[in-house]
Amino acid sequence: MKIVILDGYCLNHGDLSWEKFSSLGEIVLYARTPYDKIVERMGDASVMITNKCTIDKKVLDELKELKYVGVLATGYNNVDVDYARSKGVVVTNIPAYSTESVVQTVFGLITELYSGIGYHNDTVKNGDWERCQDFCYYRTGMHQLFGKTIGIVGAGRIGLRVKDVAKAYGMNVLIYSKSQHAVEDGFKYATTLEDLYENSDIVSLNCPLDSSNEKMINEESLSHFKSNAILINTARGGLIDELALAQALNNGKIAGAGVDVLSKEPASSDNPLLKAKNIVITPHVAWATIEARRALMDIAANNLTAFLNGKPINVV
Repeated sequence: MKIVILDGYCLNHGDLSWEKFSSLGEIVLYARTPYDKIVERMGDASVMITNKCTIDKKVLDELKELKYVGVLATGYNNVDVDYARSKGVVVTNIPAYSTESVVQTVFGLITELYSGIGYHNDTVKNGDWERCQDFCYYRTGMHQLFGKTIGIVGAGRIGLRVKDVAKAYGMNVLIYSKSQHAVEDGFKYATTLEDLYENSDIVSLNCPLDSSNEKMINEESLSHFKSNAILINTARGGLIDELALAQALNNGKIAGAGVDVLSKEPASSDNPLLKAKNIVITPHVAWATIEARRALMDIAANNLTAFLNGKPINVV
């Protein structure tokens, strides 16, 4: 059996092994595959492994032997799942592999904005401490997390783990979720998003992107933020109207933002956030610790093994 891995580089830069896949069949590995090469590279292979390649109706119609698409991610909006299902093609994804890594990035962005660790490191290496007349200096308004209120949008695995870490810092926690679970000790549900924005020092987006919440952070919603609030987004770039956020940052309507995702990735040079004030941007790496990538690799191989055994799991 031939297993074609169309875009393996993001998952594995060479620090992991594809051995579990090679034990299941002959693997053909590509670092990246442009759309117009997908059909050619797949050929008559029945198993496709991909991360972000677009697998639409046209591709599915041309791949007559395709039986299985293993998505190397939690999100699978790059695959026309309904059409694949109608053709008898099983599509699987990778749930819950990077929760701890994403939560770590949430607080990494928060602490950079609150403490300026990276910024101050740069100033020291530029000689500012050497030239300083005092034993220390602080260039940014530094804050402590203890006692602050974090508003978490989304009560899935990641949102609830953000809550746990926030409580360990001694923070107050507000959560907004369309489906409220049993109330636990130590946090409150916000009745509306506006309630969450108005009462939070930090707003963390930890929800999926769908048609109901696209650009939920916009000029109107930002008007409800405290002027000293910061916004964190490790979910999806499409949750934010990026021009509105850039204007809010540049005009001092909010104090800062930290984002790991943008609406267009890789980043476009005309994205207004790239030149906005008081923003930290990382290149969609919250998921990418070696521990999370190793877990992803294991789950992906287990997904394919289960499919080959006639008992598919993590089917979308």
